[in-house]
Amino acid sequence: MAGPVQSIERAAAILRLLAGGPRRLGLGEVAASLGLAKGTAHGILRTLQHVDFVEQDAATGKYQLGAALLHLGTSYLDVNELRSRSINWADALAARSGESVRLGTPLEGRVLVVHHVFRPDDTLQSLEVGSLLPLHASSLGKVLLAFGSAPLDEALEPAPEAYTRHTLVTRAQLTQALADVRETGWAAEVQEMSMGEAGVAMPIRGHGGLVVGAIGLSGAVERICDGQGRPRPALVTLLRDAARAISRDLGAARW
Repeated sequence: MAGPVQSIERAAAILRLLAGGPRRLGLGEVAASLGLAKGTAHGILRTLQHVDFVEQDAATGKYQLGAALLHLGTSYLDVNELRSRSINWADALAARSGESVRLGTPLEGRVLVVHHVFRPDDTLQSLEVGSLLPLHASSLGKVLLAFGSAPLDEALEPAPEAYTRHTLVTRAQLTQALADVRETGWAAEVQEMSMGEAGVAMPIRGHGGLVVGAIGLSGAVERICDGQGRPRPALVTLLRDAARAISRDLGAARW
């Protein structure tokens, strides 16, 4: 029987290394951590990058896990307790609100969408499960930042990208926005990531009241918001009810 294929073992070791670290890694760091020659490590990284399992930051040249690998890995989400306990409530929320519903958790300085329910109409939509959203420019991300599930420094380093003229990109702006989230209990994004789009999100809590994820509605700004650019109270109420129901299912005390 054939033995292990060394190149595959090395590729797996690189992927585990990138998955286990809190930041991007340079070629030298990867090679040194695994005891590989730089040329060997570079060849494997180039191959992994070619199949989108690894991405290289254009500015720094450092590496991180790629989108294709995250999409492959979403099969585990079917048995993930957060997702499994949220599915029915998320489906009901989409039906009642008429908007798209997303469930997110923190992952390496971004928000990983672990469940997505389409808006209940006939428009063309793309499944977002496995996609990564910015912490600073998404309502899901602001919830995770405000309640400590993701540190603020992760949203500020590297410098936050300005997706539109409404994106919050300074520490002062984000600090004030997160204080407002903690006061109201929900977060909003109004044309901060995409012009014409808006979203609102609330925390999902587990045992001990710790925030373990966020659930949000997203759609056209005129449907999500009123004339003053604030999320419509009826949508906020529906979202709050769903977030509390999921939290209770996860063992959170009443809140």
